[in-house]
Amino acid sequence: MAVFSGLSEKLQAITDRIRGKGRITERDLKDMMREIRLALLEADVHYQVVKDLTKEISEQAEGKEIIKSITPGQQIVKIVNDALTEILGGSESKLAVNPRGFTVYMLYGLQGAGKTTTAAKLAYLLKEQGKKPILTSVDVHRPAAADQLQILAESIDVPCYIDKAEKRADLIATEALARGKYLLCDTLIVDTAGRTTIDQEMMAELKAIALAVNPDEKLLIVDAMIGQEAVNVALEFDKYIGLDGFIMTKLDGDARGGAALSIRRMTGKPIKLVGMGEKIDQLEVFHPERMASRILGMGDVVTLVEKAARQIDEAKAQKTLERLQKNQFTLQDMLEQFEQVKNLGSMQDMMAMFPGGAGKLKGAEVDEKEFDRLAAIIRSMTMRERNNPKILNASRRKRIASGSGTSIQEVNRLIKQYEQTQKLMKQFSGMSKGGKRGMLSRFGLGF
Repeated sequence: MAVFSGLSEKLQAITDRIRGKGRITERDLKDMMREIRLALLEADVHYQVVKDLTKEISEQAEGKEIIKSITPGQQIVKIVNDALTEILGGSESKLAVNPRGFTVYMLYGLQGAGKTTTAAKLAYLLKEQGKKPILTSVDVHRPAAADQLQILAESIDVPCYIDKAEKRADLIATEALARGKYLLCDTLIVDTAGRTTIDQEMMAELKAIALAVNPDEKLLIVDAMIGQEAVNVALEFDKYIGLDGFIMTKLDGDARGGAALSIRRMTGKPIKLVGMGEKIDQLEVFHPERMASRILGMGDVVTLVEKAARQIDEAKAQKTLERLQKNQFTLQDMLEQFEQVKNLGSMQDMMAMFPGGAGKLKGAEVDEKEFDRLAAIIRSMTMRERNNPKILNASRRKRIASGSGTSIQEVNRLIKQYEQTQKLMKQFSGMSKGGKRGMLSRFGLGF
């Protein structure tokens, strides 16, 4: 996760050193705490949060039972992980759902925080969960915001109520609520107007909207890129209109992570969702324990599996498996696999979800466009060539290289990878047919 890359590298280096120690001295603990304190401050974490976190870790780590234990280094890493988890919120905080059947979410935020895009992302997420959302923009100051929301709503096939003629935001919200109930929707997402700064006029308008629709959740959209300033913005919004939680955006950006690590402790309100990219499906439920593990380089396999379950077409995967088992795997099948893997995100992000994966990538060059090049080569083939690569002679390979903007060597390399995959799958198929004894004998373990 880009937003925590600097902090993550430092904390991982600290915990890796302490993890390997068979004996921990008080001096080791003091040195570790000093390094953790500096790493957090450099990450723009609020000084009070740094003070609380380091105090909590110190109090738990200084006990004699830790210093004298068999695996003191590992126990201290667990203490750091638990403390980070607690700072981030402890456990998942779910969005409230109105028991009477119609839920209203109001989204607040300053201009540039990604509020309108997040409104559409939230609608998409709820729709994927089986809900029937409707969107509305009550931004009477910036007509372009309403246009943007309407375009996004159409792209995900979600109804959107817009009334550019009405100049009172609270009346638009009231009409949107009625429209949503008429269309038998169960959720209204209200995209409010943003400002470059917080002012009394803005707060009065937001209060009037809240009185009109009585929201179940008042959520502040927070830009992770603004660091500690996010805490000040959150405190101001909470003071004037009250907040139920946060949606943090741009966690895929090049920020230091201070906002995410500070905002929960300083406001007492949870982070509920996080934006992990620009795509409409890149809004995720926030899990503090998973985030803490990723920061410390301990991976987040659960999130990776959940993401794969959402993104990978199960029917296509089953069809590919059957073709592999029958030794009928083609280059067209390989192209479909490339496309599905690419949907999971960047290789950097995926590797970071495996324990120790971020450390293995450190300093390594990861070519994120490799899948694109391989896919371009296959797309430059005719369907006959994809289904029967044996006909790919020298002239055909030259044409494919020219059409895909690659070299003949790259085309040859792809075909070799395909042939190796086919050969490997043929071996596995033979093992499954031969049963357990056949499998053991292939690995020199037969009787």
